[in-house]
Amino acid sequence: MPNLTQEQLAVLQKAQLPDDWKMALTPMLLSDTMTSLREFLRQEYAQGKTIYPPKDKIFNALNTTPLSKVKVVILGQDPYHGAGQAMGLSFSVPKIIPKPPSLQNILKELAADLGIPVSAHGDLTHWANQGVLLLNATLTVENGQAGSHQNRGWEEFTDAVIDVINKQTERTVFILWGSYAKKKGRFIDISRHLILTANHPSPLSANRGGFFGSRPFSQTNAYLMKFGKTPIDWALPQ
Repeated sequence: MPNLTQEQLAVLQKAQLPDDWKMALTPMLLSDTMTSLREFLRQEYAQGKTIYPPKDKIFNALNTTPLSKVKVVILGQDPYHGAGQAMGLSFSVPKIIPKPPSLQNILKELAADLGIPVSAHGDLTHWANQGVLLLNATLTVENGQAGSHQNRGWEEFTDAVIDVINKQTERTVFILWGSYAKKKGRFIDISRHLILTANHPSPLSANRGGFFGSRPFSQTNAYLMKFGKTPIDWALPQ
């Protein structure tokens, strides 16, 4: 790491991230993009706006799945913008929250793929704990305002996360659902990693064909085992 100023060191110390992510993402964390993003969020909070997920869950994906443990990436777009839904893990909701339609479809495909009964809840922390990085492209959103924090800098930050995984890990599976996620993964080295693509699991896209029957979960485990990695236990504890 290059010599850093006291101000830069303070910024890194405030970043609530595992050390391996913090080290790998230092240039991005110290960038003008992140300075601007932090100021935008500060102003949003100062105006009394309700922002999801809660502050302590914004980096939940990276905190739950350190870089050293990443085996799979499931890429979402925005956090859920309804009360109590967003928990900082793409597609996941807390156990007490009803499962949104996209998540219902993901769990239906899991059942069809591996014969795992559809879970009564939608908390995917069990996946994240095993090395499934549940990453949204944008990590915050205003209450009731879908896409409200897009183009504020989060996309550059999560591009940097994907770039780090691409360059610093081996034989990682990237699950990219929908055109937005596919574009986000355009620089992934397919000689070192596996990319699985399908339509987005939202009802409108999934029912057009291309999501149901795509079998991402069995394909992921087959690839991991092929390269000597422990497969993911996709069954959610009740």
